[in-house]
Parts: sequence; C-alpha cells; structure tokens
Amino acid sequence: CRFYPTCSHYGYQAIYKYGAIKGGWMAIKRIVRCNPFNEGGIDPVP
Repeated sequence: CRFYPTCSHYGYQAIYKYGAIKGGWMAIKRIVRCNPFNEGGIDPVP
C-alpha cells in the first residue's frame, strides 16, 4: 500500500469510528485510490 496507515488499517479504523456503511464506503474509496498512479502519503481517517 502506498499510504500510511495501510489500506486495511484505514478500513478497520473507518468502520470502527463511523460504522459499517459509512466506514465501509470510506474504505472502498481509499482502496480505489491505492494504485501506481497515486503518490500515496499520509492519509488518516478524518
């Protein structure tokens, strides 16, 4: 993963903080952004 925290940890934190629906949607959007064309970086759960 090109991000910190990793995509899986981001998903866990988002679901824990916002619930299954909103947190799951945030995790899906993050996974879509995780590709070779994105430079990545630090992207914490808001």
